[in-house]
Amino acid sequence: MSKKMGLYDHESIEFSHDLRKLHDHIVDSTNILIFIFLLILVILTIWLFKQKRFPYLHETGLAIIYGSLFGIIIRYGFPRTNKKSLNLVANITLNNIKDLPEYIYLTVPNNTQQKFMYSYRHPRRSNEISTQDFEEKATFDPEIFFNLLLPPIIFHAGYSMKRKHFFKNFGAILMFAIIGTAISSFVTGGLMYYFTSMFESIKKYFSFTDCLFFGAIISATDPVTVLAIFHEQSSTINVNLNALVFGESVLNDAVSITLAQAIEKYSGASGLNNNFDMLHFFKSVLNLIGVFFASFAIGSVMGLITAMLTKFTHIRQHPHLETALFILMSYSTFLASEAAELTGIISVLFNGIVQAHYTYNNLSKESQANTKEIFSLLNFLSENFIFVYIGVTVFTYRNHQWEVPFILFSIVCIIVARAVNIYPLAFLINLSRPKEHKIETNMQHFLLFSGLRGAMAFALAIRNTSTQARRLVLSTTLVIVIVTVIVCGGLTGKMLKWLKLNKVPNSDQNHNVLMLEDNSEDDNLDDSKEKGKIKKCLNKMSLFKAWQKFDHKIMKPLLTNSRPPLTDTMPGFCLPFSKLFTSKEQSDPTSQYAFSKLESTNTLNRLSSNVW
Repeated sequence: MSKKMGLYDHESIEFSHDLRKLHDHIVDSTNILIFIFLLILVILTIWLFKQKRFPYLHETGLAIIYGSLFGIIIRYGFPRTNKKSLNLVANITLNNIKDLPEYIYLTVPNNTQQKFMYSYRHPRRSNEISTQDFEEKATFDPEIFFNLLLPPIIFHAGYSMKRKHFFKNFGAILMFAIIGTAISSFVTGGLMYYFTSMFESIKKYFSFTDCLFFGAIISATDPVTVLAIFHEQSSTINVNLNALVFGESVLNDAVSITLAQAIEKYSGASGLNNNFDMLHFFKSVLNLIGVFFASFAIGSVMGLITAMLTKFTHIRQHPHLETALFILMSYSTFLASEAAELTGIISVLFNGIVQAHYTYNNLSKESQANTKEIFSLLNFLSENFIFVYIGVTVFTYRNHQWEVPFILFSIVCIIVARAVNIYPLAFLINLSRPKEHKIETNMQHFLLFSGLRGAMAFALAIRNTSTQARRLVLSTTLVIVIVTVIVCGGLTGKMLKWLKLNKVPNSDQNHNVLMLEDNSEDDNLDDSKEKGKIKKCLNKMSLFKAWQKFDHKIMKPLLTNSRPPLTDTMPGFCLPFSKLFTSKEQSDPTSQYAFSKLESTNTLNRLSSNVW
């Protein structure tokens, strides 16, 4: 009899487990179907917008609105299923919260001797409300955002960017992204701490380090939002302004992430709730610098390895394999950086730049077209999916902490902090710039206005909502994201017009300073005086000239099929090395894959101008 009971128990367990898995599969499929339907709706709306312009509403804001409407339907329209729960009290002693077990094995003796395994999820929130399956599955998952949706957006930005304008403004971009973000973070954190000290109800659970953490994540000007809006305006927007806004929005995310991690690591974990150790602060600064350069190195090295693979493997004879290799190597750059506890955003951005400069020239014509189209498509789908995802989460996340005075004052704080960031740094940058290339006042006003908060800040906020303070950070961040994306995003076109920035000046069209390659636009300069100014400017830039010469004689022949080959450009004692890294295509000038520097540059410039 006991044997039959054991067999019955075993079959019951398997059947129950299958039912749970089937239910999860149905819920997952339904949620994916909802998101796909929303994407279809967004695509049709974008098509409608292209037919008839709506000046005060941008597609990104509309995607959030669509997502919010479906969030309401998911929350109130789907049948609620009661989830079984069990409160257990463990008779153990913990010396540290880190000693909590990852897994718990449950045995029910009166039914079966089978053990059931439960894994750690998060601390139970004091006011936590049980959610239904559809709400829980549809709520924003930061890991999906960071690991799946963000990498193709950032890589596409680097792969298709106008690199000459990015690197021409690289010093200013670093100033705004690193120093400016640090200023914004600490100004916001300081003002919020002053504000919370006046409200006893908030002060009792919102500490000084919580204020600093909030300042760090809310200072991330989101590249997803900026790229989506600027892509539409790219044909008319000032190219230098485009480079400044884009560059800052991408690079300052690394600063925000690092600052947030540093505040958690050096302050929160040490129990310094209302103090901030200066030694830990300087450690954070050094850590930030180290993370940036290490991430840059990983992205660049992975790009160089891909260039070598595509040059010497002749995989171009199989375009589908070549395209697959290119995509996997590019994506592995992001994962390698994240696995090394660095910033994948920086790595994948510079990987895209290196791939466009070197690897692209080694690809077959089919793969060149495929990589451009695939990443452009992934970029479009990921951008819109993120905004829909955020909109749905507004209502599917049910443990918000609302403090209206805190939210209103935080909006004022981020505007003040942004102003303290932009105007003083722009003044310092202009001290070292010639008159024709200064950051003008109207550009500074737009830099202040364009500090949109989006998916990056929201993803950082929702990663940890285990305490009342973190739930207030999430709710406040959500409101700021919606306001900036819908209001500021919708007014971007009008603001460009009001500030007279929607027309590209001739000097920006023709000026060529600090780029990674010679640009064919030089051949189109009709004004001899302008050519003379450019030549004089470049002659002063010895570092640029040295890099340009090194790139032309060493890097391009080493990593691509560019001519002249290394055997012609390197000294005689390096002949064995030169022959080893000279491809057959370089040795044979009649080969269809051998090209001169000018030919490769012209092709890439044409494609970049079409995509960006």
